[in-house]
Amino acid sequence: MLDLLIRGGTVVTPSGAVVADVAVAGEKIAAVTAPDALGPDAAARTIDASGKLVIPGGIDPHVHCQWPMPMPDGSTGYTAGPEQVGRAALFGGTTTMVDFAVWSPGLSIREAIERRDEDWAGKCCCDYAYHVMLQGEIPAEVVAQIPEMVQSGYPTIKIFTTDITPSRKGRMVRFGDIWEVFKALAAAGGLGVIHAEDNDIVMHMYAKLIAEGRVGFENMAEVHNTLSEDLSFRRIIRLAESVPGMALYMMHVSAGTGVAAIRDARARGFPIYGETLHQYMLYTSDDYKRPNGQIYHTYPSLKSRADQQALWDGTLNGAISAVATDELCCSLATKTVGKRIDDTTGGNAGVEPRIAVMYTEMVGRRGYSVEKFVDLVSTNAAKLMGLYPRKGAIAAGSDADIAILDPAVRKKVRKEELHESDYSPWEGWDVHAWPVATVLRGKVVVEDGRFMGGPADGRWQERRIAEAVRVRPSV
Repeated sequence: MLDLLIRGGTVVTPSGAVVADVAVAGEKIAAVTAPDALGPDAAARTIDASGKLVIPGGIDPHVHCQWPMPMPDGSTGYTAGPEQVGRAALFGGTTTMVDFAVWSPGLSIREAIERRDEDWAGKCCCDYAYHVMLQGEIPAEVVAQIPEMVQSGYPTIKIFTTDITPSRKGRMVRFGDIWEVFKALAAAGGLGVIHAEDNDIVMHMYAKLIAEGRVGFENMAEVHNTLSEDLSFRRIIRLAESVPGMALYMMHVSAGTGVAAIRDARARGFPIYGETLHQYMLYTSDDYKRPNGQIYHTYPSLKSRADQQALWDGTLNGAISAVATDELCCSLATKTVGKRIDDTTGGNAGVEPRIAVMYTEMVGRRGYSVEKFVDLVSTNAAKLMGLYPRKGAIAAGSDADIAILDPAVRKKVRKEELHESDYSPWEGWDVHAWPVATVLRGKVVVEDGRFMGGPADGRWQERRIAEAVRVRPSV
């Protein structure tokens, strides 16, 4: 007997959307069948999904849980951990998150991963993985550890080309070290995940605005500007193109110049992929002027309406492959404690409403197909992060990670109904659907607003980057 049967929904499969039944045995999808092909007693549990959309569980490839946060007074706080964020993710239909294991001088990469395991193992309700983050000067012995890291299931390395703010010295990796990392990563079959800003431009603009007395955070777009994104993207792309077998994933693309750089490189056949964030797609630098305007900010800054349109265009021309959150879950007091260009807290509490908001904006308001929507919130990230087809697909043999959305729901996002923080940048946003059930590897963990999961449910996911992703633009 099957363990679970989801009947009669519009199921988004790798071959298209179709009214079907999804049969689950244990942790896997056993079959996707014609409606009512299986008898009424075929499964121990049946969910009627008639009139609803059945999609693969969302994948957020860019989150920060239990993350250190420098405060304006010089102290360090920490964001919410995977217990809280993972629960919120499941309520929102996301079943897998990818965070970061940060290497610091004096550690091996393996030791950095083991330290991160202390924050995550046995503490997350949904499945998870890590990018390895390298920072500062990278010793040769650490570069030599990259092949073993990739073979152990950690095939993505995060690199900053800027310190972001004047107070975060030591985060930027210089281009000589990036070159060495790229050579080792490409040879091992990995993928570079990049926070690209031009450090000279960014730090020049901090100094300029501070000297002029224009230090309010509402000026952030002048510091983390479109020229910085243009110069940094094109420089890192040119470096990667010089390394045979190298591929790039550009994190949180925020400007039209970044979209253009990715599009141009893809036209040359270079395997590069863009990630943007839902706040970049739906908020602009004008929103900094709203009350508590810090809640809309993450690094790099929000940009103009023209940049926003370029991001939407990028989802259609291939330059933008995935929509993430840069999740950084903290209280409203912490999010708004910084008021200057050089001390404003980045990140957002956004993992829970991401799928509903993006369904509304893509399918409801812009006429995207449900298949395109699923690609941008789940399937493409699974492919690029080395999780597909285990994740990101409703198909026989895939993990039974499933979200059921009800498109009959019409409501406004309210922080009181969410499970992340005491604020939401999406407060009052109209949505045209909401997840009514989430299944993680065959277990119904959320249903009709009730949580039935636990911290023992989440598992670390070993990853391998497919060759197709690394040799040509394939997503």
